Amino acid sequence: MENKALEKKEISAENFVFLVGIILFFCFFSFQMGLVNTLNTFMNTAYSLLMDTVFYLMAICVLMGAVSALCLEFGVVALANKILDPLMMPLYGLPGVSSVGVVMTFLSDNPAILVLAEDNYFKSLFKKYQYAALANLGTSFGMGMIVCTFMLSLSALTEDSFGAAVGIGLVGAVIGSIVSTRLMMLYAKKVFGKDAQMELPEGVKAWNKNMRPIREGSITNRFLGAILDGGMNGVNMGLGIIPGVLIICTVVMMLTNGPAADGSYTGAAFEGVRLLPMLADKAGFILKPLFGFSSPECIGVTITSMGAAGAASSMTAKLVESGLAHAGDIAVFTAMCTCWSGYLSTHVSMMNSIGCKDLTGKALISHTIGGLCAGVAAHWLYALLMLLR
Repeated sequence: MENKALEKKEISAENFVFLVGIILFFCFFSFQMGLVNTLNTFMNTAYSLLMDTVFYLMAICVLMGAVSALCLEFGVVALANKILDPLMMPLYGLPGVSSVGVVMTFLSDNPAILVLAEDNYFKSLFKKYQYAALANLGTSFGMGMIVCTFMLSLSALTEDSFGAAVGIGLVGAVIGSIVSTRLMMLYAKKVFGKDAQMELPEGVKAWNKNMRPIREGSITNRFLGAILDGGMNGVNMGLGIIPGVLIICTVVMMLTNGPAADGSYTGAAFEGVRLLPMLADKAGFILKPLFGFSSPECIGVTITSMGAAGAASSMTAKLVESGLAHAGDIAVFTAMCTCWSGYLSTHVSMMNSIGCKDLTGKALISHTIGGLCAGVAAHWLYALLMLLR
């Protein structure tokens, strides 16, 4: 039967609302920057991000993709599963096997957990309300390895060492993931009940938990196959972050940055109207105790991480280089970029993939709260570390 939900009237209020909205969007920038400068800045910023940031992130994705594939091929992920197994139920209220999803998404991206979620025997180990929280669990760690590696690399731009900050940020992301997953399960339990079990389809062979799949051939062939396949996955991941970086980051940076040094607008890359810092400055009495940001511009990173972790990471480099972000901010950025991990751009499709489309709204609310908790936890843990030193 034809899906009527995918159809709308040819002419409706939506046509005019969108048209007015897009005109107001450009007018907002143009009144301050001028229309020509606005359009030039949009294009120049996007081009600069593509050339200076995206390809750097893609290189990291390729390298980390190869490392991830090697870890999967030679049992490091399986070993991590055994180590993390006793922690999953008390911390997350999930079966120990879900720890594999944590490791896989940390080494790659949010949708990696869907590879496991589609396995029928994997499903049978979960109750329905637990299974509904898998998208939140996986997203909490998506691109974690890449975010942490990128944040650590920023130490080269300053005399500060970001090792402790990144480590604390990762702890904050774990705290945020627990909050997000537990909240989601509370919602799902009301829908499915606490006893409904995911069912294994009839005739499906059970998965042997004591075995792991490997590639065919000798160790050398397996090694080469893993790094090449993993590298190609990294290329795909790098290509996949381009829309988020160019679109979301361009808009957020134009809302964050100001005019050129002399106060004029030239249409150059990275000019803007400084709306977000102005709002952050007015909300400083809330943001400062919660996140401890060194400058109002830091709010742009956290907002961007909702849509694209790669875009948010790319903004961090410019803040560090200009002295607007320091080690404490890196801890908060690492926590929120890892925990939120562009959830607004992936969560809807992920919830649909696991058959929980009707709970998407609850999943988004849970994850928003989880990401905020991650940032707050990272800030105060880092502040405590500084007091103890």
